[in-house]
Amino acid sequence: MHQKNKKTAHSQKVIKERFTLEKTFCKRLFDKKAKFGFGGFGEAVYYRTYSRIKSDGSQEHWADTVIRVINGVMSVRKDHYLSNALFWDEVKWQKYAQKLALSIFNMKWLPPGRGLWIMGTEYIYERGGAALNNCGAVDTTNLSLAAEWTMDMLMCGVGVGFNTAWQGKNVSIPDKNAPSTYTIPDSREGWVESVKLLIESYTKKAPWFSFDYSLIRPEGSPIRGFGGTASGPAPLKVLHQRIENSLDNYCQDKIDKTRCVADVMNAIGVCVVAGNVRRSAEIALGSIDDISFLELKDYRKNPERADIGWVSNNTVVLTKTEDLEKLSVIAAHIRENGEPGIMNQMNVQKYARYGEESKDCASLANPCSEIALESFELCNLSEVFPSRCVNEDDFYQALEYATFYASTVSLLMTHRPETNAVISRNRRIGVSISGIADMLDRDGIADLTSRLKKGYNLVRSVNQALAEEAGIPVSIRVTTVKPSGTISQLVGCSSGMHFPTFQYAIRRIRVANTSPICHILNEAGVPYEEDHYSTNTTVFEFPVDHGKTRNATLVSAWEQFSILAMLQREWSDNMVSCTIYFDPNREGDQIDDMLREFVPLIKSVSMLPHSYKGSYKQMPYEGITKEQYEARLEKMPSIDWNTFSNSKTIK
Repeated sequence: MHQKNKKTAHSQKVIKERFTLEKTFCKRLFDKKAKFGFGGFGEAVYYRTYSRIKSDGSQEHWADTVIRVINGVMSVRKDHYLSNALFWDEVKWQKYAQKLALSIFNMKWLPPGRGLWIMGTEYIYERGGAALNNCGAVDTTNLSLAAEWTMDMLMCGVGVGFNTAWQGKNVSIPDKNAPSTYTIPDSREGWVESVKLLIESYTKKAPWFSFDYSLIRPEGSPIRGFGGTASGPAPLKVLHQRIENSLDNYCQDKIDKTRCVADVMNAIGVCVVAGNVRRSAEIALGSIDDISFLELKDYRKNPERADIGWVSNNTVVLTKTEDLEKLSVIAAHIRENGEPGIMNQMNVQKYARYGEESKDCASLANPCSEIALESFELCNLSEVFPSRCVNEDDFYQALEYATFYASTVSLLMTHRPETNAVISRNRRIGVSISGIADMLDRDGIADLTSRLKKGYNLVRSVNQALAEEAGIPVSIRVTTVKPSGTISQLVGCSSGMHFPTFQYAIRRIRVANTSPICHILNEAGVPYEEDHYSTNTTVFEFPVDHGKTRNATLVSAWEQFSILAMLQREWSDNMVSCTIYFDPNREGDQIDDMLREFVPLIKSVSMLPHSYKGSYKQMPYEGITKEQYEARLEKMPSIDWNTFSNSKTIK
């Protein structure tokens, strides 16, 4: 029997020093009322997605979450200072932490979703910072190591990008007649190790293993550290079979190396989704000259990939000037199905903001393409919401706090030495802004550009001061525009740089019937239906109003491209996550011209056609008229979330 006995990273605490907000301040915070966005929808999203169960068995309210996050991020900085014999002024940092907490409470800026979920938990104190990072990427030259790292990071909630660099040499089908037994431990490390062992039996002529799944906890069991519930061994069994089939097919010349890499990595992503981890997002990066890569999502040619191909966005990487002459090939694919996206590696490696020369060795990207990364690198993000700031100075203050958060997370190492080597050198962070479309339509392009220029310089100066005080290098890159999913819904603003699809809409949220949230929404009288697609799930409906910001259908693809180029020039020294929506009838034949004009000026972009195929049942986001919105709003009940917890004050 093969059973590795590796000492895990969480056998001793990574964060030993702790910071605690003063109790009198915490009591004042509990007396404040949080103002979530989009009526009751933002609050429902918070309770469903980010509210954790506390040690006393009760559920977090917003003040609980804010306190946990602040205590966590300040503990990271305090531990770094004291463990490196740096001066720590407890009085100074207590005052700063309280200002930081009030700013988060009022949602002027927020950590990323993973920060709201897991910052300040024992999981982070024991295992380090991997789960606090949004973005990761890996080079696949060593396929077994890349697959192991990818599964490890996906199971920590990190989105992962991968290329197709594996050369597929010296690979052979192992002798499967006399396998050794590997009993898989009931842990993230156990699942990850099993994938590595399986691939190495093909790529390194290592022993062939029969896997024993008996130690893996049954479906529905609680995952106490990371949170959530266990899936049981079924998804892992399917993953092992898919990897084995892919490598067998490659060895028998039934698929090429590009297809083999994509199949292995996509299969891992599907397994992690099925394993009840909070997120599993991937991006596959390939060459514009690789026909196999361009056809990965052509399910007419590769119908067997339909079960796994959906888990990754696919993007071509432009590495030389000659690649720009091939954009017409990409334009044809985009007109057909909206993929692939485009990453201009030349700009990534030459510029910070466009036109501002600053070397970067990054050649990969995260799934939403707002961060360029080196292999094994991670990046953590934070987000500022100008619509929540009372004036321009308040906006710059929020940028300072968001920079503090991200810069502090970069102090915390992970459980992976190859990752720590890159993080320690680059300290890459991404301070993002959401509600850009709202700002543009409210204040105009001149005012927006001015604020972005000044804001960028502020983020740079704050990061430099913090780095010098902590005795680390300044961050190689500091700003970005992320797509912003549920976080912008908590706040109630447009996401990233994107325009809302509708002014008035029904926003739907899916909740498991076993969740206490389902009972609260039901008892309050929120409109609902049984989910047509998932068993034991209820779909609740909320009316939302996006205000005066233009609908996406009123903003041409040309204007969207110009906004993207402006953000890359004035604000983002990482990349800008942007999906350009186009009218296939009016603008489809102009895509080639758009790409030729703007791709030389930007770092990344993807495009999708506006859909005119009609709605399907229980869409997450469905447009309605103003009259329908007002009628639904009048009938919407108030929801008493105090019944969701028996702990409302600090004892």
